[in-house]
Amino acid sequence: MITGFITFFTIFAVVGAILYGRKLIKREKSDAVFGNPERAKGGIHWVVVGSSFLLLSWLYYSWDIAKSFYPKSANELCQVAKVNESLLSLKYLFPIVERQHKSTAIIKRENINIEDKITLIQNDPNLKNQDKEIFINILRNTKLMIPSLTDERYLQDETQNIINELTIRLKQLTEDFPKDNYPNLSEEEENEINEGLKKQLGWGATGMEVPPLPESKKGLKFHAAAAELNSISDEFFEMRNHNPEYLRQAEAIFNEIKEYMDGLDDGLELDYIKDIKKLVRRIEYASIFPPKTLDELENSIRAFDKVQNNEQGNLRTIDILLFPAGTIVASGPQCSEAGPGRWLPKPSDTFRIFGEMLKPSVGYKMIPMLWYEMMGVNKIVGFILPDWIADIMPGKYPVHNQDGTVDPNFKSKVLDIVTGEFEAFKIPVPTGHIWDSFLRVFLGLSLGIILGVPLGLFMGLNRFAKGFFDPMVELYRPVPPLAWAPLVITVFGIDNVGKVFLLFMVSFSIMIISARAGASGTQLSKIHAAHSLGASRWQIIREVIFPNSLPEILTGIRVAVGMCWGTLVAAEFLAGTTGIGFVENVARKYMQYEVIWITIFVMGMLGLLFDLTIRKIIDKTIPWRGKG
Repeated sequence: MITGFITFFTIFAVVGAILYGRKLIKREKSDAVFGNPERAKGGIHWVVVGSSFLLLSWLYYSWDIAKSFYPKSANELCQVAKVNESLLSLKYLFPIVERQHKSTAIIKRENINIEDKITLIQNDPNLKNQDKEIFINILRNTKLMIPSLTDERYLQDETQNIINELTIRLKQLTEDFPKDNYPNLSEEEENEINEGLKKQLGWGATGMEVPPLPESKKGLKFHAAAAELNSISDEFFEMRNHNPEYLRQAEAIFNEIKEYMDGLDDGLELDYIKDIKKLVRRIEYASIFPPKTLDELENSIRAFDKVQNNEQGNLRTIDILLFPAGTIVASGPQCSEAGPGRWLPKPSDTFRIFGEMLKPSVGYKMIPMLWYEMMGVNKIVGFILPDWIADIMPGKYPVHNQDGTVDPNFKSKVLDIVTGEFEAFKIPVPTGHIWDSFLRVFLGLSLGIILGVPLGLFMGLNRFAKGFFDPMVELYRPVPPLAWAPLVITVFGIDNVGKVFLLFMVSFSIMIISARAGASGTQLSKIHAAHSLGASRWQIIREVIFPNSLPEILTGIRVAVGMCWGTLVAAEFLAGTTGIGFVENVARKYMQYEVIWITIFVMGMLGLLFDLTIRKIIDKTIPWRGKG
């Protein structure tokens, strides 16, 4: 219901935004020339169109629209898939799926194999003439054995009766299948299905993609037909056209092979005779019949296939329109999604699972994705303030009295404050996988900005700094972060220090390059103007060089954010017990596609949040950009 509402609302939003955009174009001033940056501002309605297009594509190709508007369609397609799977083995016997009869194809293939084997034996210089003669004689007798399977005269009445009986059953199924009262289940069979339905999970539930038991009258009809077709197929393939003439010839060939093998040790001759025996066995197990024997069976299969296609009704249209690039397939009694719906989880399932993972009682690996915990202010103060503040205070720490007590003094009270050993009220503090990843990126990025920007400006303004630091920076900057990850994690361990340091390395080099490019790109005329007005070096850096470098620096921050997120996930893949990368790595091992898409969505949203924040900072700090 919710997905259906979202679908209609999204379509309405797209249509409304497009109409609004066309109306706005007519009202715009005609003097806004091409290339003017003002033409690219605004356009929230196109943001709506783009976002809605992504959402509709996700809803459509994940088959969530089909699930919303036709919730039983997957179950009914499952029953249809069972029928198609049962029919497929029988269809392969005839020129329905293939171009020719299976018997024809087998005979043609084995005759070629026999001739190829004879040629190979004749041209092999390592074989004795006596062995060649034996092998060729067996192969020619094998070729002469095939007509005993294809000659109508040798077909047994028992075999013909089984074929006739199966044909009658197929015709009866074709006649009964379209009837409203089909199938006529016994009370025991109905109770068995009803009991199974009580335990059956819904479409998309974890652990079961498509519910296999029929949930509708149409599904029950196909379910029963599939069971009957399986029975017919099993009986047919248990049957062999082994008439007395064939058995006589086959026995003679196998006896000759056995007699020859009894006197052999390992060698080339043994390999040849084993290959010949396999060839004879293939013909033995093949379903080879006289040319016209299965014509009635073929006609009954074609007739039923036509009827079952008609009985699908609007289900075929639903399958074509709402199950793009795939459908529901059956494998035995189970069904699964074959197409984008398999690897592209439905938004309804994804957000439901995400909501569960947000709860502290569920989470992922006992840790919520994002929650809060109440933490005393004393713990925060103890984390922020360094302990050496107490050490530099005048006086000494107290010594215990003779009665075994300790009287606190000023120095010990300061120590209690800086270590957090005091009572204070509690405040909510974020926690969870998302918060851990966010904090690591924020710390690594902040350290890179704080240390990289001053060094980059220094290198852009000073010959010594550029020459001294440039080789160091350029030596490690081109190396992919993943190459550094094993070494950094080995040195700093798998806790947060190693991951933050790795992110610092990524952002540090980017900020140096950005700040240096900004400083060296400052217009000389502006610097000369500042000198002529009596500005000091610090004033020139603060009022001229730094503002001119800001566009490059802020652009570098946007680049560094993306690099930090990619590096963090890789680092959490390699070593970690919390974080978005850790969640994705575990989900990958257990093929939890919904969880994988959740991590991708979260990373994208957090990256977008960082980027939007930096955009706002750019608009506030350098509003003059592009207007000079």
